[in-house]
Amino acid sequence: MSNSPRAVFLDHASLDLGDLDLAPLRQVFGALVLHDASTAEQAAERLRGAQVAISNKVRLDAATLAACPELKLILVAATGTNNVDLAAAREHGITVANCRGYGTASVAQHTLMLLLALATRLPDYQAAIRDGAWQRASQFCLLDFPIVELEGKTLGLLGHGELGGAVARLAEALGMRVLLGALPGRPPRADRLPLAELLPQVDALTLHCPLTEQTRNLIGAAELALMKPHALLVNTARGGLVDEQTLADALRAGQLGGAAFDVLSEEPPRNGNPLLAPDIPRLIVTPHNAWGSRESRQRMIGQLAENAAAFFAGAPIRVVSG
Repeated sequence: MSNSPRAVFLDHASLDLGDLDLAPLRQVFGALVLHDASTAEQAAERLRGAQVAISNKVRLDAATLAACPELKLILVAATGTNNVDLAAAREHGITVANCRGYGTASVAQHTLMLLLALATRLPDYQAAIRDGAWQRASQFCLLDFPIVELEGKTLGLLGHGELGGAVARLAEALGMRVLLGALPGRPPRADRLPLAELLPQVDALTLHCPLTEQTRNLIGAAELALMKPHALLVNTARGGLVDEQTLADALRAGQLGGAAFDVLSEEPPRNGNPLLAPDIPRLIVTPHNAWGSRESRQRMIGQLAENAAAFFAGAPIRVVSG
């Protein structure tokens, strides 16, 4: 291994908007090459001669890894590693390390923001002002859309790791009662309620679990039917956890109080998505930006640098394969 390793960041612009300090990374590497974006086809050529690949969403498949014999370390600028062929990495002796917990505060506050926006009907009141409804009102205030207080309401959580725990603490600070739901494929626990018991009790449900074959379409028609007609659903975890067409239909039919999503099953949604239709009431969609505070992204830079330094020191950390 060279004493001055060369690293290539394949999609640097997915993380840095020009507002981050890259000094921690530059101090670890002899050379750091930045590409704003790369296709999977460009990856092998751009990684030629590099010992370290840094990637957020660029696919590193078996063919790419086979074409990069000098590659020793892949730093994933995310928690999820589905863009890396981990089996091929092991075969070629390449260590893969990810980032963890960097966006907890950012995602937790975004989750509560979405929940509060639904409860206070914020988008509806903004639209009413744009349409001149307040300006024409006979009273000093406009109360056309019912406002719900979260204090005293019940929040259900699916996923109670670091993110779910942070959301639970914020919800409890608002005076909410928090119940935890059991996830399929996980060992039963006394403090986790089966969905059939959890869903009828909650006034709001937030999702913080990974997308797996067991959790795909975790919330579908049967689950939505169990929820209260006024219940709110917030997903800042992964697209695909909820059957999107079924949710769109339920909102149109008034079978749910509202929903807010930061994630969709395809991102970016170039081929459309049922939740992007303009006629769906009580729905908020944000563009997978819950994690994206400057503080969160700077923490990721720090973790990437820590992962690299630990690897070169012979004591790798945050390893997912290697």
